[in-house]
Amino acid sequence: MQSIELVGAPHELTVGDSHPAFIIAEVGKNFIQSEEERPVEEYLQNAIALARAAKEAGAHAVKYQTHTLEDEQANIDVTSPHFKGSDRYEWVKRNERSTPMDIFWQPLKRACDEMGIVFFSTPMSRASAQKLDELHVPFWKVGSGDILDFVLLDYLRNSEKPIIMSTGMSTLEEVDKAVAFIKEKTDKLILLHCVSRYPCPPEDLHLEAISFLRKRYGLLAGFSDHSIGTESAVAAVALGADVIEKHFTFDRNFWGSDHKVSLLPEELHQLIDESRRIHEDLSYQQSILESDIIRLGIGTEQKFLQDDESVFRPLFRKTLCASQNLPLGIVLLPEHLYAMRPQAYLRGLPSEEYSWVLGKRLKKDVKRFEPISADYLEE
Repeated sequence: MQSIELVGAPHELTVGDSHPAFIIAEVGKNFIQSEEERPVEEYLQNAIALARAAKEAGAHAVKYQTHTLEDEQANIDVTSPHFKGSDRYEWVKRNERSTPMDIFWQPLKRACDEMGIVFFSTPMSRASAQKLDELHVPFWKVGSGDILDFVLLDYLRNSEKPIIMSTGMSTLEEVDKAVAFIKEKTDKLILLHCVSRYPCPPEDLHLEAISFLRKRYGLLAGFSDHSIGTESAVAAVALGADVIEKHFTFDRNFWGSDHKVSLLPEELHQLIDESRRIHEDLSYQQSILESDIIRLGIGTEQKFLQDDESVFRPLFRKTLCASQNLPLGIVLLPEHLYAMRPQAYLRGLPSEEYSWVLGKRLKKDVKRFEPISADYLEE
């Protein structure tokens, strides 16, 4: 596949060959800037201000993250290594509470449409994707932690919208499995090379993995960058990345999970200027390819799981759980299942076993939120 059209964006946009790199300002949850909880109205104004700054810097799109506690995070006290400020359950709960549909997501989407920047968000669960469908987002983003959430992926692959999927904290075999699952229904898929370290030093970025993903799967490929500054993202553009995603904030000292690895507005502007220059000037592209940052971060043309990424997997991978009280003898349907974190503490079938579980009959009563084990199912 050489290009993908983004239908429903404020402007007609094409991602892929012969087009400049598609630059995403990843706001994520960076509209939360203090440990003290603030009114939703303040979060909305922060989110709009970040979108406006991204637009002024020249970004094509601004991206957020959408949470629904009920089908995403079990009430278990775990803290992610990349953010010691809150346990995951309370952090997800706070994010959902801070972003009501009517007074946060809807006005934010309208504001982005009016200023002419593409709005979209990463759904962290199937219910979050259903929320975002109400906003008519033009495409989907799958975060690295959800590459094996086949409950979510099944919903996305049936939507006919393009999917951008990060591949951090994953083995090559897991990427193979996720790509095959999505491609059963759609080829409108873009893969992002990503190293799930916050921050990631340039020498561990292995930028050649971008070319590896493109060649292995015959798909567009890009880079979700967690390094500090712009140099590595610029290097990825010179190497042919179709999409660049960088976290975005007004101050790296703000309280929250991602501010410390985010670009400031002037840095985002610099990244976009250099990306355009690479697209227009082959001699400049060649000078980047010969630079120290390329030599430092090029790595090898392969995809592998780094040791420092492994610590995230037990906390961000998901287990299949009952979405409601389920009686003995019921045949399992999609609506009966949630995929929930953290897999380390939910002893049941992993979320990538979703297709195998569908259509199976329960041999016992299962309570809501209880993990689904293989021995609960009739052969």
